[in-house]
Order: sequence, then structure tokens, then C-alpha cells
Amino acid sequence: HQPMFLFLSHLAIIDITYASNSVPKMLANLVTQNRAISFVPCIMQTFLYLVLAPTECLILVAMSYDRYVAICHPLQYTVIMSWTVCTVLATMCWSCAFVLALIHVLLLQRLPFCRSREVNHFFCELLSVLKLACGDTWLNKVAIFAASILFLLGPFCLVLVSYMHILWAILKIKSVEGGKKAFSTCSSHLCVVGLFFGCALVVYMVPDSSQEGDKNKILSLFYSLFNPVLNPIIYSMKT
Repeated sequence: HQPMFLFLSHLAIIDITYASNSVPKMLANLVTQNRAISFVPCIMQTFLYLVLAPTECLILVAMSYDRYVAICHPLQYTVIMSWTVCTVLATMCWSCAFVLALIHVLLLQRLPFCRSREVNHFFCELLSVLKLACGDTWLNKVAIFAASILFLLGPFCLVLVSYMHILWAILKIKSVEGGKKAFSTCSSHLCVVGLFFGCALVVYMVPDSSQEGDKNKILSLFYSLFNPVLNPIIYSMKT
């Protein structure tokens, strides 16, 4: 019932759903060589992906805030990070991501698809599906850019601010052992934040080009498949 483990349970749910959303179809493609996917399952893949990715961003921010309160305000920790506050934070993370995913899918469904029906990706990722549309995708691109600012760059900046305060608090600790203990509580979270945000920022914030298509596919595969595998290892070893 500690806040960090509440957020870790949500992170575990996200990781399990991430893998369940894309890996079974990828394995079926490899085994049967039949890479066809109908429209509805493709849109469902896109929708779930758009729910899970922003939720993970926001959950990681909530976890960084939890570490900030634990290290910078230890005497007030149980009051600030109460069970009610943690539940509200987790609920807001899922709700905001659901609304965002719904907006993107509705904007996607209004477009006509008359170009190649081949999705140049491992799964129905939003940018890859959008390239198949033959209508005006300006509104979709604006929505993606705005979402990248609000749900990717914004949370990343909040995490950086939290850890700047944490670092400043650690530097003021006179005991070397106390400083190491304080920093060790954040090490696993820092690893996960670096892996997830690093790949996602390159994919969605760097201008797209045809030469970078394969690189973006690898990066997308990394944070949608490898991260869910690495997260339990990183946190389990630390715990």
C-alpha cells in the first residue's frame, strides 16, 4: 500500500497490455507469413497504443513526484502522498490518456485511405497509419504535435525539475551514507525514465524523413516491447 508500489502496479498493467497489444500479432506474422490485418483490429491496436503511451508518461511523472516528496519532504510524506492523492493521480493519468487516444482515433477515422494498404511498421502505429491517408492530414499532425508537447515533452520537463530538486536535496545531506541511500531510491526510476522518454522524444519530436523510417521503427519497438521486458527486471533487482 505504499505509493511507489501503487504506481509500479499501474506500470506493470501498462507493460503487460503493451506486449499483449502488439506481440501476439507480430509472432503470428513471423510464423504464418500472413501479415494481413483488418481495419478494426488495426484501429484497436492504434487506440490501445495511444492510451498506454501517454499513461506511462504520466505515471512516470507521478513516480518522480513521489520520490521528490519522499526525499525533500520526508516528514510530510504520509500526509502529502496519501492513498486518496495517489488514487486520484493514477485515475487522472488513465483518464487523460483515454481522452487523448479517443481524439486521435476520431481524427484518424474521418480520413479516406486510398493509397497503399501496407503499414510500414511492426504494428499499427499512428504515424505509419497516417501516411496511408490520401486526405488532408494537417489537423492530425497538429494534434500529434500538441500531444507530444503536453504528454511527452511536458512530463519529461516535470521529471527533470523533480530530480533537480532531489539532487539539490541530496547534495545538502552531510552524511555520505545518507546521500547514497537517498540517490539509490531513485536510480531504478531514472533508468526507466531515460529509456522510455529518450526513445519517444526521438520518434515524435524529431522531424520525420524517409531515411529515418527504419530507425523510428526500431525505437518504437524498443519502448513498446523491450521497455516492458526491462522494467520488471530493473525494479525487481532494485526491490
